[in-house]
Amino acid sequence: MKIQELSNAEKVSLAQELWDSVIIDQQALPVTQEQIEELDHRLAQFDMDEDSGASWQEVKARILKT
Repeated sequence: MKIQELSNAEKVSLAQELWDSVIIDQQALPVTQEQIEELDHRLAQFDMDEDSGASWQEVKARILKT
């Protein structure tokens, strides 16, 4: 069966099962020290100015415009 043939509910269920399997096996996605440092840096910047950045709605609108 092709994914296009699934109902929306079946697609959502499949996506959830896939996501759950990724979460269970977190070791499959190692995070480098450089990535950890970048995340720490971004979190520190956010802590200094919690109003910085953009909401999900703003980001999504920008993405969909392109």
